[in-house]
Amino acid sequence: MKKLSLVALMEVSILGALAFVFDLIPSIRISPSISISFAMVPIFILAFRRGARAGITAGFLWGLLQIFLGDAYILTPVQAFIEYFLAFASVGVAGLFRPLIKKRFQENRKTSGLVWVVVATLVGSLARYFWHFVAGFIFWGEYAPEDMNVVLYSFITNGITMVGAFVFCSILLVLLLGTAPRLLKRQYA
Repeated sequence: MKKLSLVALMEVSILGALAFVFDLIPSIRISPSISISFAMVPIFILAFRRGARAGITAGFLWGLLQIFLGDAYILTPVQAFIEYFLAFASVGVAGLFRPLIKKRFQENRKTSGLVWVVVATLVGSLARYFWHFVAGFIFWGEYAPEDMNVVLYSFITNGITMVGAFVFCSILLVLLLGTAPRLLKRQYA
């Protein structure tokens, strides 16, 4: 397995930290348990530039920063691992679509490339919120209304958050990459 270069590790560090900073910006808060943010955008850009390994590493770093800088809600070590390491790292799986996106942009098929960006953003969002959904019904079920099934509560709460974040991030990524596709190009290894 090829190691990440120093330049790639620097990008991982910078964009992982930027995702953390973006997460501190007030988000669209629908309810106490539903908030929509664009904090995943730096992780997606890195995943589209460098691939899944770099994206997963940056997402893991983002989760680590959430825990160590005090922006995490931790109930148990297992819940923290699921919601801050697995969930945040899973955003990087969008990098699996890097070859498709890269090829479309290199062939000047920007519209097709942007469609793949949206598909990859959906996959990364689903991957992240799958873990929040799992943690939701295992650890956060006590917040469900009394007459509601905890699995359904977690599905609805995390589903609304996932759809909102996916739409918000997709719009921003299409605007960013549509006007500045050079963000996808690596000048150094």
